[in-house]
Amino acid sequence: MKAIIIARVSTEEQKEANNSLPAQLARMKKYGQNKNFEILKEFSFDESAYKTQRSDFDSILDFVLDQKEKIAVCFDKVDRLSRNIFDKRVSTLYDKALKDEVELHFVSDGQVINSQLSAVEKFNFSISLGLAKYYSDAISDNVKRAQEQMLRMGTYPSKPSYGYKRVPISKDKTEIVVDELASRIIQKAYEWYATGSFSMDLLRKKLKEEYGVDWSHGLTDKYLKDPFYYGMMVWNKKLYPHKYPPIITKALFDQVQKIKAGFNKKRYKFAGLSYMYRGLLRCGHCGLSITPEKHKGIIYYHCTQYNGKHGAQWLREDTITEQVGNVFKRLQLPDWVLEQIVENLNTVHQDKMDFHNKQFEKLTKEHATITNMMDNLYLDKLKGRITDDEYDKFYQSFREQIADIDTRLAMLQEAEDNYYITAKYLLELSNRAYELFKSSEVEERRQLIKLVLSNLRVEGKLVRYDGLKPFDTILNYADNQLWLRD
Repeated sequence: MKAIIIARVSTEEQKEANNSLPAQLARMKKYGQNKNFEILKEFSFDESAYKTQRSDFDSILDFVLDQKEKIAVCFDKVDRLSRNIFDKRVSTLYDKALKDEVELHFVSDGQVINSQLSAVEKFNFSISLGLAKYYSDAISDNVKRAQEQMLRMGTYPSKPSYGYKRVPISKDKTEIVVDELASRIIQKAYEWYATGSFSMDLLRKKLKEEYGVDWSHGLTDKYLKDPFYYGMMVWNKKLYPHKYPPIITKALFDQVQKIKAGFNKKRYKFAGLSYMYRGLLRCGHCGLSITPEKHKGIIYYHCTQYNGKHGAQWLREDTITEQVGNVFKRLQLPDWVLEQIVENLNTVHQDKMDFHNKQFEKLTKEHATITNMMDNLYLDKLKGRITDDEYDKFYQSFREQIADIDTRLAMLQEAEDNYYITAKYLLELSNRAYELFKSSEVEERRQLIKLVLSNLRVEGKLVRYDGLKPFDTILNYADNQLWLRD
């Protein structure tokens, strides 16, 4: 059979580790020789498999679709094909494989996708795709945690607000400083508006006359409510103190907010009672939230039919619980399927650990080097070779580098552990979901429902739902009774 081999990396770390392009190509060439494949073409490129836009891979896919005869398409691993389970390219190749138009070979994973695929092999492939997405999501989460570490240190992770600017302080590092002219404009804007004599339009006109800036109404409003100017930065709707010089005082900022908001607005609070399905169910007919009510000690759920009567029925809470419980019952996997999946996870996890070990060694060496530099810096200070100001400047720089390395080490370990542990946890959770649902309190049950199910809706007397990944795959196979060995 004729074949093509496709090698892909997406990060500098992968290029340096066992996932490098030459390493992938070497493994697949050897595999092709063992299979007696005639290699039509080799593709190797650097491109993320998590993004929607994948121009390099699209050109390869066009090459595959243009072939007039059946060919083998070889990847090193499933995650070299895609890390996005919603990628339409995956379904295109998968459908062609099931139609016996191509074969997909994943060399290191030991998987072959073709028209003879069994139910368990299909499930394993879907799990592999799900785990590839999980790994990318874990990296994304790690980036967020790195940003959180920066925020705790008072460092802003993104482009600063108008009034500040980034300046280079080394080859690959920048620092945020006050922009003299822009900060002066911001300061005057706050001072003028705080007098109460300027509307937003008058303030814009004044700023244009005095400083030549032509801000829109929205941009002016944005600047007048940015806490960055008095020493607080907003990240994911949370406030953190930053380390940069403030442009205005907190008192001036508060005065501007009072003038902007007025003084007569009232706040309203609503405290909902602890109903199990409150906020989780919608009407399948009109889309309104299902409302809980208690009558004679029994909790009922119903649609208010606010948008028009449509014969909505009232459901008892215990009836809903019975239906949801049956969903969790169906998450249980046959023991022999669970054993095969866990064995496959063990194999994949070992390959990930090889990459982890190399990165851990590299970061540990960097940590030791900087620690040694800090020790020498202190000796230089004691011997009078550097001033106190120089010592403080270099020490702060070294401390930030150490903190960054510590964060990366922690994230690396957590990502590698979670890759395998979380996968096992999800499978074990599937098997214990019904038991946990029966024995848990209201809040724990709500969390379990949110973890497994989405889009819960009431249609007549039935509760419909969509399964969240990867539980939807398990539920689909349970519904189709494909766990039978035959």
